[in-house]
Amino acid sequence: MAKYSEEFKLKVAREAAQGHVGIRTLSQIHGIDHSTLRSWLQRYHNHGNNAFVKKHSYYSAEFKLHVITHMKQNSLSSREAIAYFDIRGGTGVVSKWQKQYDEGGFTALEPRPKGRLPKMKIPKPQQTKTSVPTGDQELAQLRKENEYLRAENAYPKKARCLTSEKRTSTKSGTLAQEKTQIIAELRHTYPLGTLLHLAQLSRSTFYYHLAKQQEVNPLLDLKQRIQTLYHQHKGRYGYRRITAALRQTGEFVNHKKVQRLMQQLGLKSMVRVKKYRSYRGQQGRIAPHVLQRQFRTARPNQKWVTDVTEFNVAGEKLYLSPMMDLYNGEIIAYEMSTRPVLKFVTQMVEKAKKRLSASEKPLVHSDQGWHYQHKAYQRLLHDQGLVQSMSRRGNCLDNAAMESFFGVLKSELYHLQKWQSVEQLKNAIHEYIDYYNHERIKLKLKGLSPVQYRIQSLTTQ
Repeated sequence: MAKYSEEFKLKVAREAAQGHVGIRTLSQIHGIDHSTLRSWLQRYHNHGNNAFVKKHSYYSAEFKLHVITHMKQNSLSSREAIAYFDIRGGTGVVSKWQKQYDEGGFTALEPRPKGRLPKMKIPKPQQTKTSVPTGDQELAQLRKENEYLRAENAYPKKARCLTSEKRTSTKSGTLAQEKTQIIAELRHTYPLGTLLHLAQLSRSTFYYHLAKQQEVNPLLDLKQRIQTLYHQHKGRYGYRRITAALRQTGEFVNHKKVQRLMQQLGLKSMVRVKKYRSYRGQQGRIAPHVLQRQFRTARPNQKWVTDVTEFNVAGEKLYLSPMMDLYNGEIIAYEMSTRPVLKFVTQMVEKAKKRLSASEKPLVHSDQGWHYQHKAYQRLLHDQGLVQSMSRRGNCLDNAAMESFFGVLKSELYHLQKWQSVEQLKNAIHEYIDYYNHERIKLKLKGLSPVQYRIQSLTTQ
C-alpha cells in the first residue's frame, strides 16, 4: 500500500467530510482504496485535525485489553476500533491483539522487550530459588485482569466518553476536574494507576485538581450569609438591599460582588407587578394640586399621602387604605374592608390624626377618587386643620410614593402565593406592614427601616 503524508490524509478526509463528493468517487479521483478513505474519514470525525499526527506506537497491556473489551461490548470492527481509539499501524494491529488474547490471555498482550535476549545464567545449586508454579502465576494474572475489568465497569461510561465527545463548557480544566472527582471516589476500591489509565489522566494533573478541590472556598461564608438574608426577607431583597444589610452588620462588601454571588446562587428579587387602578370621574369638589410632586420633607408629619388599592381573593374583594408619611415612607395608619365604602377611609384618617400634636398640620395628598371628593372626608380634614391636595386627573405620577408602596406590597406579598380566603390575606397584610415599617430597609434612608430612620433623626435633633 502506498505511503501517504499527514497533510494529504487530512486534506482528503476534509473533502470527504464536506460531503460534496461521494466516498467512491473521491477514492477514484485520488487513487485510494475506498475502505481506506472511510477509515480516514472516521478517524477525522473522532479526532479532528490531530487525527493523522504522528504518535508513539507503544500500547500497554491494559490498554490493549480495554480496546478488545470495548470492541466486544459495542460490536465494533477493527477499522472502527482503530478510528475510535486513534491506533496507528493499520487494522492488523487490533486483529493481532485479539488473536494474542484468545491464545494466551492477558499475559500475551504484554509487550516483549526489544533487542536480543540476555544470556541466561545458570544458577548454582545452592542459589536456586523455588520457581512459582504455573497455576499460581496464571491465577494471579486472572485476578489482575478481573480487577481491571471491575474498575472499568465501575468507572462511569460518561467519563470514558468525555475524551471523544465535544465539550460545551468553555471553562478550562472542567474535564480534568470531573475526572478527578470520579477517580477520588473510586481510588479506595480500585488501584489508582488503573483508574488514571481509564480516565487518560496524568498522575500530576490528578493530584493538582484534587488539592484544588480540597481548598476551602473563601466566599462560602459570604454566600451563606447572603442566602440567610434572602430567605429571611422571603425573596424581597435584591442585591442592593442585601449589600446594605451586610454593611449594617459591619461587613463592607462591594455591591457588584453580591450581585455576582446571587446570580451564582440563583437568587433574584421578585418582579414588581403593575397595580390595579380605577377612576370613577368627578364626584364632588376637587382640591388643588398643592404637593406638586415635592415628596421630600424635612421632618415627620409634614406631608402625608394616601390611596385605596384592591385585592381579589377567591372571587371576593379586599380593599386597603393606608396613610404614608413622606418623611420616611412609614405607614402610620391603615384600614381594610371588603367593600370600598367611605367609612373605612375616614376611619383610617381618624387613626392617623392620633399621631399628631396640636401644632402639627400636615398636607394630605391623594388622587381624585370619590372618597376624597366626598364632603364628609373633606370636612374631616378641614376640622383638624389639615390641608388637602389632589393629583391631576389620570396622572398617577403625582402620587408616586403611594403607588410605589402598593407595587412593593403586591410583588413582595400578594403575588407570591395563592390565597385561600380574605381573612388569610388580611392577617398577612397586618404582618407585612409591621415588617415594612420596622425591618425592611430602604437605600434612600441610609440602609435603615422607616421606624429606625425616624428614631435616629429624633435622637440627633
